[in-house]
Amino acid sequence: MCYGHDGMAALRQSVDRRSLLRGSLAALAGVGLASGIGATAAGATIRPTGRHHVPPGLISIQLWTVRDALWGSPGYDATLTHLARIGYPRVELALGYFGRTAAQLRQFLDGIGIEPSSSHDGISADSAGLEQKIENAVTLGQRFMVVPYLNSDKADDWKRWAEQMNVEAAAARAAGLRYGYHNHAHEFTIDLGGGTRPWDILTAELDPGLVHLEIDLYWAVTGGIESGDGVADPEGFTLDVIRSAPQRVLQYHVKDRHESTGDMADLGTGMIDFARIFREHSVLEYIVENDTPDVTPQQTAEVGYRYLRRLRF
Repeated sequence: MCYGHDGMAALRQSVDRRSLLRGSLAALAGVGLASGIGATAAGATIRPTGRHHVPPGLISIQLWTVRDALWGSPGYDATLTHLARIGYPRVELALGYFGRTAAQLRQFLDGIGIEPSSSHDGISADSAGLEQKIENAVTLGQRFMVVPYLNSDKADDWKRWAEQMNVEAAAARAAGLRYGYHNHAHEFTIDLGGGTRPWDILTAELDPGLVHLEIDLYWAVTGGIESGDGVADPEGFTLDVIRSAPQRVLQYHVKDRHESTGDMADLGTGMIDFARIFREHSVLEYIVENDTPDVTPQQTAEVGYRYLRRLRF
């Protein structure tokens, strides 16, 4: 694997695919067949259509997206250096420090001009683990630390986890860090009994003064579609999730969704109308992600950055 690809060609290809989708939907609209998700896809474009844009300093990438390049060839240092060359000012850490201490990793990232502003970390097993997690985040100069994944079909588990996160968030706040939770689809689809879903418990139990939300837009859209609550208007469902939560939504994971398969897609090649969502709610960090890059991780990273830089809303 190397970084000698034509990133702009990949971006042009994604735009061409999106333009074809918009053309097809326009033809359907002419005979009265375009509605629901299809109509939403038609509005999602990277053409300059509004006055607002994503501030370039707020664009980041979740390193899980490029994990194959980190673990294999060309390796961690070359991959992060490539992200800096693309223009990313920030990354969201995952998968550990690849043989470095937190201080050593901070020195390396400072040297290439990337800020490790956020990280994905599970709930700590004990107080010592929490202390170390916070110490590392402070050393790295992070602003955020986020719990990336929890899953259970038992309500008591979600209540216990919320209690634990509140404790961790208080400790993080004392150290100058913001502590958040990252959703998937199952928080909106699992029935814990009586119609209660994990999202209901989390938003009721997490202290809004201590815990914020990192909304994964792909998973929120998918949760709305799979639950049936957002089939007609997936972005509307997602905006309702954002507006109705007592917790502040401070970060987005920005990844697209293939309309035909429901799989993850590189930004600009799927059906999610990001412009609509961004118009309604801005955040402090827009994090590019695709768990299953359409071509290569490095092309996904470049296409995602260019998409967010050019998007107007």
